Amino acid sequence: MAEEKLYPKASWEYENAVAKCKRKLRGLVAEKHCAPIVLRLAWHSAGTFDVETKTGGPFGTIRHGEELAHEANSGLDIAVRLLEPIKAQFPILTYADFYQLAGVVAVEITGGPEIPFHPGRPDKSEPPPEGRLPQATQGPAHLRDVFYRMGLCDKDIVALSGGHTLGRCHKERSGFEGPWTSNPLIFDNSYFRELLSGGKQGLIQLPTDKALFEDPTFRSLVHKYAADEDVFFEDYANAHLKLSELGWP
Repeated sequence: MAEEKLYPKASWEYENAVAKCKRKLRGLVAEKHCAPIVLRLAWHSAGTFDVETKTGGPFGTIRHGEELAHEANSGLDIAVRLLEPIKAQFPILTYADFYQLAGVVAVEITGGPEIPFHPGRPDKSEPPPEGRLPQATQGPAHLRDVFYRMGLCDKDIVALSGGHTLGRCHKERSGFEGPWTSNPLIFDNSYFRELLSGGKQGLIQLPTDKALFEDPTFRSLVHKYAADEDVFFEDYANAHLKLSELGWP
């Protein structure tokens, strides 16, 4: 049986600020159609965690120029600037909580699953070293190296990859260009259905996407999620929650 996490108790004032901030974030994401880059910011903030050294993770360091300058974070300065006016309205919130809350909202506002959110992450000042995030040109072994280092598993790897149903690649940021799905502002299981289709004109499949079809364990999950969106949503919500709480509480 998995050990139950013990979350710190937030004050009424803090919980109230979280609720109000979530409403403001919903409005921003809906108005600016910025769910993909906001979700990417939350992911890249959390995905630097190293389970062995207990360094990195979702503790707000990505707002600093040193971490934003990492190659994998190209373009995320846009998300930081976009979110800052809302953060300024809620000085009681840590950046660590704020960015992860924004990631939850990005999924929900585009039709994805509801993801539990527990406040209380502290802000840290020391950015993690560069090179801890996935590289799009790599294969299954690389994905396992990166995600196992975080403390995540094969199911988490495939479920989180399904988040690429949102957004697109930009040549100037990643060297690749194009969306993964025909509607990159809707969160559904179409990423997996497109993987099974073998690719369509105008859509992109990166080496890390194709890796999910090359590995038998990954491939079985791709088929599972393509066939049943409810199962994908459940596994995605669990994986996203784990990602957003790496190294905490």
